[in-house]
Amino acid sequence: MKTKILFLCTGNSCRSQIAEGWAQHLKDDTIHACSAGIEKHGLNPLAVKVMAEAGVDISTHRSKLIAELAEHDFDYVITVCDNAHESCPLFPGKVKITHKGFDDPPRLAASSASEEEALVHYRRVRDEIRDFVTQL
Repeated sequence: MKTKILFLCTGNSCRSQIAEGWAQHLKDDTIHACSAGIEKHGLNPLAVKVMAEAGVDISTHRSKLIAELAEHDFDYVITVCDNAHESCPLFPGKVKITHKGFDDPPRLAASSASEEEALVHYRRVRDEIRDFVTQL
């Protein structure tokens, strides 16, 4: 039986989507991964791009609210941003909630002069999330 993990972020647009993608790609035999947000901000196209560079297709993912996954009985909820950690709702049952914060690529890239300059931030966070998921 697979461990059910929810990666939770504020808008479910970038970090939680990247984490879900890595978990599905690297740990599909042991983890059932989902992602959701406190809000819905839509799937970040630069997150899709950097994951594709790494050989992981998240282009069919969509931004979801926690309520959309209410039927899932998660073993773990991992908050990947400070806001989601601070706003994390209560989950019924024996779910374990843990926090592993990652920098916000859109915020880091906001002052970038070009897309290539912005992608540097996305790639760094993508790789940090990969390293975290690998250890799960």
